[in-house]
Amino acid sequence: MLIFIGLGLWDEKDITLKGLEEAKKCDKIYAEFYTSKMGIGIEKIEKLIGKKIEVLNREEVEDGKKLLEEAKEKKICLLTAGDPMTATTHIELRLRAIENRIKTKIIHGISIVSASAGLAGLQIYKFGKIVSIVKPFKNYFPLSPYDTIKENLNMGMHTLLLLDITNDCMTANEAMEILLEMEKRKKEGIIKDDTLIVVLARVSSDDALVRAGYIKDLINEDFGKTPHCMILPGKLHFMEAKALVILGNAPPEIMHSIS
Repeated sequence: MLIFIGLGLWDEKDITLKGLEEAKKCDKIYAEFYTSKMGIGIEKIEKLIGKKIEVLNREEVEDGKKLLEEAKEKKICLLTAGDPMTATTHIELRLRAIENRIKTKIIHGISIVSASAGLAGLQIYKFGKIVSIVKPFKNYFPLSPYDTIKENLNMGMHTLLLLDITNDCMTANEAMEILLEMEKRKKEGIIKDDTLIVVLARVSSDDALVRAGYIKDLINEDFGKTPHCMILPGKLHFMEAKALVILGNAPPEIMHSIS
């Protein structure tokens, strides 16, 4: 059997009781943290479960042969941050397991998709497509996130922006600079200095932060330890605007723009 277990977003205490019970029953435990990172090291998770955990890299998970071969004879689990089925790689691996007549099971975990919306006081059904902001490098500056944000805004939908975790986690400040650079290149008036943005940091931790305001006011603010993510709001319901003011210290004037 191959079991996919979500660890949640911050520390070892985010795993569900069901997930913990299943992990303790497994013959071998693997984990990957290239799709999402947590706020702790693997040692605390190992101590909680009481077993050694082997961390796999992207290539090993995408290849999947090691996991599938062992799952034919043993009870294997793959631990992932967040919810395991929000990553296409994990869905593809599960399908391959089923095709190979290997039993599978999913133990869901806290997802940034729902947690970020809840922390900010925004209505989850008003979110459009999710956007990933990656670190640009020489001759590589993708503009597709800008087009997705524009599409969401045209429908009045909010956009969750997931930030690059390759090597050092991207900060919200870096992400805002990238968004403004996208605007300079696209010149369609979607992202400006006075664009309202929501910054979330360390979601699910005891010092989780939500901060809402205009890019020009937040771009140099210190949001503390990563991981960070952001939300670019679309059309706000009056209760959502009120939540951003109360929970995120957004400028009270945003209440006046609600129709």
